[in-house]
Amino acid sequence: MRKTAETNPSDALDLRFGTTDRPWASCDSLDGTMASRGSVRRFTSDAVDTKLVRSLCALALSAPSKSDLQGRDVIIIQEPKLLADIKSLLTSGPLAQAWISDVSHLLIFCGNNRRQRLWHEWHDIPFANDHLDAFFNAAVDAGIALSAFVTAAEKHGLGTCPVSAIRNYASAVSELLGLPDHVFPVAGLAFGWPVEPPKISLRLPLAVTVHTDRYSEGDLRGQLAAYEERRHAVQPYTNQRNVATFGTADSYGWSLDKARQYGTAEREAFGAFVRSKGFDLS
Repeated sequence: MRKTAETNPSDALDLRFGTTDRPWASCDSLDGTMASRGSVRRFTSDAVDTKLVRSLCALALSAPSKSDLQGRDVIIIQEPKLLADIKSLLTSGPLAQAWISDVSHLLIFCGNNRRQRLWHEWHDIPFANDHLDAFFNAAVDAGIALSAFVTAAEKHGLGTCPVSAIRNYASAVSELLGLPDHVFPVAGLAFGWPVEPPKISLRLPLAVTVHTDRYSEGDLRGQLAAYEERRHAVQPYTNQRNVATFGTADSYGWSLDKARQYGTAEREAFGAFVRSKGFDLS
């Protein structure tokens, strides 16, 4: 097992959330791994042992599942041509991600509502929940499993990076993987031995994202301004997104970047793809 650089858990959480009063319980080594984690997009050429990958998949699938439906699958991409075909999709076009071209280990996490429907067919019981919740349950199950894999993999010293761009090519990926009706790709996950320890990505303060009893936005503008100032000091943006459409801003921070990202249409066909897989999203 290889280890990335160790960081004191409380120090990592203070940095990530901008706290100064140390509101943290005592942390163990797993807490430290999670507190200091970050996405990795550069990996060594060293292979990850197949038994380790299978073990991590088992740990991921040990995570909670809605009503024990187990509506998620993991597809390990091993065949060189298949990996090349998927990477070709992800590294071309206007949303190309060049870093994926060097990825040698890739998983695809899928939502699976097919098995549930088969149980109904085999037991001659009507499936009475053919609506949005069927899709939602499977998608959330897949997301939970992906998160669990990330935690387990990083504990072993691996680096990981989720790849949501899989959904930009959901139909093509589905065809490549031979996914039947009611099985759909949720996200990819690139993983491997990191070239260097990941950087800690700063998060919104807990005052914004953790609520007690009732949702509250409080001083959201003030909290956001403080967060963006703190983030700019540590991780300033070197490029502005989509200047051709939105121009060059005098002040460019996280919220503007995210607004520009989703100010341009993306995955417009995903709903149609999901319906083509047999889901009723009403």
